[in-house]
Amino acid sequence: MYLIEESQIPDTALPVARLRDHLRMGSGFVEDGLQDELLGGFLRAAMAAIEARTGKALLVRDFLCSLHRWRDVTGQVLPIAPVRAVTQITLVDAFGAGAVVDAARYALVADGDAPKVVPMGGCLPSIPEHGSAEVRFQAGMAEAFGDLPADLAQAVMLLAAHYYEYRDETALGQGCMPFGVTSLIARYRPVRIGFGT
Repeated sequence: MYLIEESQIPDTALPVARLRDHLRMGSGFVEDGLQDELLGGFLRAAMAAIEARTGKALLVRDFLCSLHRWRDVTGQVLPIAPVRAVTQITLVDAFGAGAVVDAARYALVADGDAPKVVPMGGCLPSIPEHGSAEVRFQAGMAEAFGDLPADLAQAVMLLAAHYYEYRDETALGQGCMPFGVTSLIARYRPVRIGFGT
């Protein structure tokens, strides 16, 4: 299974001015927007890191999930939440020819942690041998950054500011995330039950 982001968050949706204020950068100068591109990059990196830790898409966009087999033919869990709509399922054969599955044959079971596609009959449609199923869907918690829950928005600001402040630091351990950020996102992290995989 692999997940592809088919549409990106537009630059205009990034809260660059809010991050500039958070960092207490000076204003009223000719160079006011000089670091906007850099700040936008740190915001994107912070959002990506938080999405990876929580399994949740922060801002709404389109995704493609490609699978070579259904994990469970009675319902396939999608790799990111919350899913707003499944827009299309295509069965692709070994030669790359695709056939769109009738939308009446499946439905979305919305869930904050493990949304899934379920069949309207007994099983999801068979994936061709050496082929794949491409599930296109729209996922995200909010349309705009200002509509995110306050704790997640603050976590993004803190992490982007951390990346900005330590942009030249190379000695930090891999996966290092400030405690304030981890505590803010803790309730959004998926719960793992049991041992092993």
